Amino acid sequence: MAESFSNAQTGNKPADPYTQKNLDSTSLKEKVEDLLQFIDKTKFCMLTTQTADSDLLASRCMALAAKEGNGFDLLFHTNTESGKTDDLATHSSVNIAFVTPSGEWASISGHASIETDREVVRKHYSPALKAWIGDLGDGTHDGGPEDPRIGIIRVKASTAQYAVSRKGVVGSFVELAKGVASGESPAVNKLRHISEEEVKQWKAQ
Repeated sequence: MAESFSNAQTGNKPADPYTQKNLDSTSLKEKVEDLLQFIDKTKFCMLTTQTADSDLLASRCMALAAKEGNGFDLLFHTNTESGKTDDLATHSSVNIAFVTPSGEWASISGHASIETDREVVRKHYSPALKAWIGDLGDGTHDGGPEDPRIGIIRVKASTAQYAVSRKGVVGSFVELAKGVASGESPAVNKLRHISEEEVKQWKAQ
């Protein structure tokens, strides 16, 4: 069992009052629907992989292409010849992080696979990929749906945690200002966790 880190002794008072005050318990349906709505609204995320040849991590900005598996299969376009596919072929564990300028965020952990089946690629193809993939002028590698360089990264989510605002931007600033003045942690976010068991339960519906 991994040891936990602690650098404080606070007696019977919570050492992390922000987390305690903002933890939000609600139904699985509401947790999942709010998360999926947040993902759709944010769209852009950072995909973190372990590099193929070391224990270091690398993050890349990705745009969500589609959701499947009742929302917990997240699909992204990729150039199969890029470094991230080497990473994923070696280490399938990934994290996806969404964040907004107002401080709302979502962190999703799971496992990724690379799909090159043309039917899957054609289903999710976007003409905008031509700008990213490029046309090599050989009639095959043209950035179109049949270009073998275009693949799909499918992330099957295992767990998720996220924070969405309770009060909106203005209300959050007011709460933060009160917290600065009083020393009391503000209740500004709904901090939620979706466990591996809950993900399986939702996908099985």
